[in-house]
Amino acid sequence: MNRQKDIEMPTLLNRYATPFITGLFLVSLVSGVALFFHWGSFAFHGMHEWLSMVLIVPFVLHVWKNWRPLLNYIKKPPMLVAIVVSLVAGLAFALPAMTGQDAGGSPQRVVFEAFENGALANIAPLFGHDGEGLTSVLRGNGLTVANPDATIKAIGEASGKSAFEVIGQIAAVKR
Repeated sequence: MNRQKDIEMPTLLNRYATPFITGLFLVSLVSGVALFFHWGSFAFHGMHEWLSMVLIVPFVLHVWKNWRPLLNYIKKPPMLVAIVVSLVAGLAFALPAMTGQDAGGSPQRVVFEAFENGALANIAPLFGHDGEGLTSVLRGNGLTVANPDATIKAIGEASGKSAFEVIGQIAAVKR
């Protein structure tokens, strides 16, 4: 019986590793292009992140299945060049953000940080409210709001919520 299982696993790997890599790569490709051009970012962001994580499993299976041919590639200059160029390209994007040298980050992050550090009284009119009224509504929704001059970040910390969750509650308040 164990012999049968030994035969089934390689057959399963041979049949599905490469097709799943292909399918998930295509999903990653389409969602990555959509994110790059800001087409339906809301729909594609989670899909791209999560299915790229799922792609790791068939990738590992594919490498396992093709280990010997991969070793032959590794011994040749094109593989070394491709790996070095890929790592340098990745570092060119990552290092400025990791060292705090990028020019403010993505526009979405800059806007979010402005909201996060903004006083509720200043943000309320953007959602069709005044500071006092929105303070009252948020308190009624269970948030701890010291006063209309409290920042979104401070409200979140006092309420045990993230600033993102606080902004979500503000956006959900009916005008």
